[in-house]
Amino acid sequence: MGVVVRSALWGLGTGSLLMGALVTLIELTSKSDSPSSGVITVLAILIFAVTFGGIPGVVIGTGVGFIRRSIQRPRLHPRPMHPPLPQQPYDMWSELVERCAESTRRVAAAVQTVPRSAAKDWLQRISEQLTEELDDVRGIAQLGRALGAVDQQHPVYQRLLKAAHDFRQFENEVGRVALQMFDHPELDEARTHLEVLEKQLPQLST
Repeated sequence: MGVVVRSALWGLGTGSLLMGALVTLIELTSKSDSPSSGVITVLAILIFAVTFGGIPGVVIGTGVGFIRRSIQRPRLHPRPMHPPLPQQPYDMWSELVERCAESTRRVAAAVQTVPRSAAKDWLQRISEQLTEELDDVRGIAQLGRALGAVDQQHPVYQRLLKAAHDFRQFENEVGRVALQMFDHPELDEARTHLEVLEKQLPQLST
């Protein structure tokens, strides 16, 4: 049961009780030449008490109930803002590794566009060798982090910088060979280009 309803009933009962007691007291102290019936007297007192005591009590109790409910209602607290995600510190090693990884992905995508042939299979194997070299790139980056190197002139960083350059150059060469293979997909026609490309493959582990 709500606060307002309880307050209204409390006002009804209190107002009726007080007014009934007052009317009863007046009835007992007053002298009447023609005493009325007891049942009629009780009914009259009840009607008078409810009319002039209970109804005003309901009004007052309802007002008090609304006030109490507004006081008890929990205040809406502003929703706490989530703390901003911590910014990851700049990692110069990851930047170079990602450059090599992008070249590797582009090389693999370029190979898929070449018409199916034995020459394409050879080019596919070259692309897979480049993917294996990417693991060595990640290893060089891990070495730089382990040494705590932050200077771009550090030998490890320079080695990784050269690897990123070699991957980019190799990507361009793959694009050139793939374009030539569109016109001459035969293995005999593409053999020379593939042999040269294979020699230009970055060899980080050697």
